[in-house]
Amino acid sequence: MLDTMTFTKAVGGLCGALLIFLLGKWAAEELYHVGGYHGKEVAAYVIDTGEDDAAAEEEAPVDFATLLASADVGKGEKVFGKCRACHKIEDGANGTGPHLYGIVGRTIGGVDGFGSYSGALDAVAEVWTAENLNGFLENPRGWAPGTSMSYAGLKKPEDRANLIAWLDTLDD
Repeated sequence: MLDTMTFTKAVGGLCGALLIFLLGKWAAEELYHVGGYHGKEVAAYVIDTGEDDAAAEEEAPVDFATLLASADVGKGEKVFGKCRACHKIEDGANGTGPHLYGIVGRTIGGVDGFGSYSGALDAVAEVWTAENLNGFLENPRGWAPGTSMSYAGLKKPEDRANLIAWLDTLDD
């Protein structure tokens, strides 16, 4: 059986813990008070500077053909560093993924000796045009659902344009 002294100690410990918890909550609210000044509402004024409108205009989508025309091949070679773990650029040298030599204008799934293509690519397009590469590089699984490429994609359109321009120079 539980004696009275042990029961009293247990209830006292529980009450003490609750008291410490409530005091800690009160102290935290006083230190990190949000929503007014000591219970009083504070008026806030918003000044419209028009900068948000200018930022929205600057972020208007840019035509990919325009980006590709002004692409920097040198920067594209640097962007390829993200692809280097799985792809090689030498003709016929496949890695985890197929080699990328001459990819621009090549038939999708057309690398001899690479048998690990997913059927998802053939269902989307026939040729790796610059536009198809752009869509695939932006979001591989979104462009070709079911693809075996696990890379998340290149989010910056400038990076994609630079990379595609560089890849287009490899087969010259």
